[in-house]
Amino acid sequence: MRRRVLVLVTATTTLVLIAFLVPLALLVRTVATDRAVATATAQAQSLSPLVATADREALALAVGQVDATTPADVTLFLPDGTVLGAPAARTPLVQLGSRGVSASGEVPGGREIVVAVRDATGAGGAVRAFVPDAELTRGVDRSWLLLAGLGITLLAVGLVLADRLARRLVRATTDLAVVSDRLARGDLDARADAAAPAELGVVAGALNGLAGRIADLLREERETVADLAHRVRTPLTSLRLEVESLPAADAARVDAGVDAVQRAVTAAIEQARRRGADPAACDASAVVAERVAFWAVLAEDTDRELAVELAPGPLPVALPRSDLEAVVDALLGNVFAHTPDGTSLAVRLDAEPAGATLTVTDTGPGIPADAPALDRGVSGAGSTGLGLDIARRAAERSGGGLRLESPGRGLRVVVSLGAPDRT
Repeated sequence: MRRRVLVLVTATTTLVLIAFLVPLALLVRTVATDRAVATATAQAQSLSPLVATADREALALAVGQVDATTPADVTLFLPDGTVLGAPAARTPLVQLGSRGVSASGEVPGGREIVVAVRDATGAGGAVRAFVPDAELTRGVDRSWLLLAGLGITLLAVGLVLADRLARRLVRATTDLAVVSDRLARGDLDARADAAAPAELGVVAGALNGLAGRIADLLREERETVADLAHRVRTPLTSLRLEVESLPAADAARVDAGVDAVQRAVTAAIEQARRRGADPAACDASAVVAERVAFWAVLAEDTDRELAVELAPGPLPVALPRSDLEAVVDALLGNVFAHTPDGTSLAVRLDAEPAGATLTVTDTGPGIPADAPALDRGVSGAGSTGLGLDIARRAAERSGGGLRLESPGRGLRVVVSLGAPDRT
C-alpha cells in the first residue's frame, strides 16, 4: 500500500510539474530571445539620426562604440557603399533596408536585424545588427536548471509528505489486521487505535465495538453455562441422599459415580467462568492413563476386554488437561453407550514428532452406511451428538484433527493432537 501511494503521488506530481514547468521553460527562452532582439534593435535605431547629421568620422566612432557595447555585431552600410563597424556581407535583408524597408529574420548562427536609414541627401542606407544564437539564449540554461531544481525539490517534498501519510495509513491498516488476528485467536482485550486517519479510524472504532460486544456475549454465555451446570447439583444432592438407602456395596459404587458427576459439574462451572487460566499444554500420557483407569472399572462390570497401549511420558500436547480429559471421556463414553456389553475395545497413544496420536478402537457394529454426517448435535443413535464433535474441536484447537475409520468390523477413531508451541 505504501509503495502504491508513493507511485501515485510521484506520477501525479510529475504530470503537474511537467504541465507547469515545460511552458514556463519555453516562456523563459522566448523572453530571453525577445530581450536580446529588442536590445539589438534599440541600439541599431540609435544610429539612425546620426547618419543624417554626423560627419563620417563621428559616425564611425559612434558605430564602433555601439558595436563594442552591444552583444550583437553592428554594421552600418552607407549609400555610397562604405561599411562601418563589424565586417559583414551585404545580405538580402541589407539590400532591402537600403531601399527603405526595415526587417529582421533568422539566419544561420543567429538573428539578423536591419534598420533602414537615410543620409543628409536622402539616400538610403542600412544598419545591420547580428545577434548570435549564444546571445539569444543567454541565461536560459541557468534558468532551466533552476526550474529543474525547483521541480525536483517540489517532487521530493511531495514524496516526503506522501511517505509520512502512507506510513500512517499502513501503520493503521497493519494495526487493524493485528487486532483482527488477535480477536480471531480469542484475545478479546485487543483494541484498535480509533485515532487512525480518516475512514480507518471509523473501521477501528467499529472493530472495537464489535470486540466489546463479542466479549459481552461470551460473558453472558459463560454465566449461562455456569448457571445451567449449577442447577445439576440439586438433583445430584438428592441422588446422594437416595444412595444411603442402598446396600453398602452398591452404595459405594453409585456414590463413586455421583462423585465423578459432581466433579464434572464443578469442572464445567470453573471452565465456563475462567478465561484461559488452564495451561495451554498437558502430559497426554498421564491424562489418558488416568481416564482409562477410571473407565476400566466400568469395562470390567460390562464384561468388556480393554487393551491399553500408551507411549511413556511425558508426552506434551497443545491442550489443557480438562480438554484432553473431555476428549478421552467422549470417545470411551461413546463406546460404552453405543456398543453392547462384552464388546472389546482398545486404547492406544503413540508419540509423534509433532504431538501425539490417540486411537480408540472397538469391535462393535460400527457406523451404518446411512448414518448422518459428523455434525454437531446430530446422532444416529439417539444421543446428543456432541461427543465426537467435542473431540474433533479439541483436536483442531491443538493443531490436529479427528478421523473415523471402519476396519471391516467395529470403529476406529483416530485423534491427532498437536505439540505445544515452543516459542
